[in-house]
Amino acid sequence: MSTLQLPGEISLPSAPVRSVSDVAKLINNHGHQSRYARWIVFLALGGVFLDAYDLTTLSYGIDDVVREFGLTPMLAGLVTSSIMIGTIVGNLLGGWLTDKYGRYSVFMADMLFFVVSAIAAGLAPNVWVLIGARFLMGVGVGIDLPVAMAYLAEFSRFTGKGNKAARLAAWCPMWYAASSACFLIIFGLYFLLPKEHLDWLWRASLLFGAVPALLIVAVRRKVMNESPLWAARQGDLSGAARILRESWGIQAHEAHAETPEQQAPAAAPKVDIRELFRQPYRERTLVNVVMNVCISFEYTAIAFFLPSILAQFLGAGVFETIAASLGLNLLFALTGGLLGMRLAWKFPSRYVAMSGFALQFIALITLAILGTPVASAGVVLAILMLGLWLFAEGFGPGAQMMVYPALSYPTHIRATGVGFGHALSSIGSALALFILPVLQASFGTNMFWIVSLSAIIPIFFLLIIRFEPTRHDIDDAHEPGGSHV
Repeated sequence: MSTLQLPGEISLPSAPVRSVSDVAKLINNHGHQSRYARWIVFLALGGVFLDAYDLTTLSYGIDDVVREFGLTPMLAGLVTSSIMIGTIVGNLLGGWLTDKYGRYSVFMADMLFFVVSAIAAGLAPNVWVLIGARFLMGVGVGIDLPVAMAYLAEFSRFTGKGNKAARLAAWCPMWYAASSACFLIIFGLYFLLPKEHLDWLWRASLLFGAVPALLIVAVRRKVMNESPLWAARQGDLSGAARILRESWGIQAHEAHAETPEQQAPAAAPKVDIRELFRQPYRERTLVNVVMNVCISFEYTAIAFFLPSILAQFLGAGVFETIAASLGLNLLFALTGGLLGMRLAWKFPSRYVAMSGFALQFIALITLAILGTPVASAGVVLAILMLGLWLFAEGFGPGAQMMVYPALSYPTHIRATGVGFGHALSSIGSALALFILPVLQASFGTNMFWIVSLSAIIPIFFLLIIRFEPTRHDIDDAHEPGGSHV
């Protein structure tokens, strides 16, 4: 180990950086995280907040949009689905771009999607501009999730408190917090707007989405840095060492490889989605696919249709139903998500996910047996089962759907794997929005029997494919399945 002379006549030990594995070891063995690295994690979660806010906002103003533009049911469906279509495109494109061109470039660019699309949607003069803006917003959401997950994984230590798994699991409570904040912001705008202009509520809530995006852009320009793991994987060892110094306070310098195995690649690795289906990643990708599709299907069945389910159980009005939905999200889903961060720090990802799926299966089966409760005790039990499902979603499947893929793939295909999985999740949600109303009309509350399959199927795959992503750091070449560069 050499020394690095700093201004002020202070000489500190400097660690050599020869490979991705060296970078991973320096991060994992560093005693504490600098405030710059913590800021990067915070800003990555800020992107997740915007994702959830933008996906939630218009669901409470679609009736006003229909009245203002005189929409047919087909056009109304296109307005609501345009953001989901954009998300699918953004997930696939964003994962590839993030691994190809770097986390920093994509992270800075995707905020422009949020700003431009929020302003365009809020000021849309006709339905076609609104559809185009919502599609563009969806592309931004889709791009942001893979790059945010890459930052959370690559600016955190592998073990200890606040490790990679815990930081990745934090996306779930952040998502629920954003959804709840969306409720609160809409309520606030409702009281701020003049009564004669309450039809502007949907425009105001969409425009408000540009405000946090602009704030994040301003802060990101001063704080954000490239991932040192990605830089090293591209062969830029001096850049990786610089980022370690700036973001982690780790004194590091580029060093020549001592063995052929440590030799950095002469050229940047090719980003190929087909690598997800080659060994040793094929089985992990299968689990990633099954988890994302099943989670999105049952989430849509419960969380998206939660207001209508509560209205059916409680016989309440619109305001009471929205208030009850907000209360359940805060009391159960957000609490479960916060617990998930702690569980992800202490327990294997597979076990946490299976526990959550098992509790969701119990909740769904109970709801199917109860049917439409009449007695007050049955109504209370049904609401508790909805709360149990949301709680289990928060600490189990909801958190692990990002932990599992982000830690299953090495740096050069990490964002691609996350983006591919979440694209399938978006497709699953879109199919659920089409299929579930048909199932509900045909089977009523017996629909819960069918939805329960989405909770039990992933358990079988997790039992058969026993890969545990939190056991070893995949970016360490000396661990099983590590990135040999």
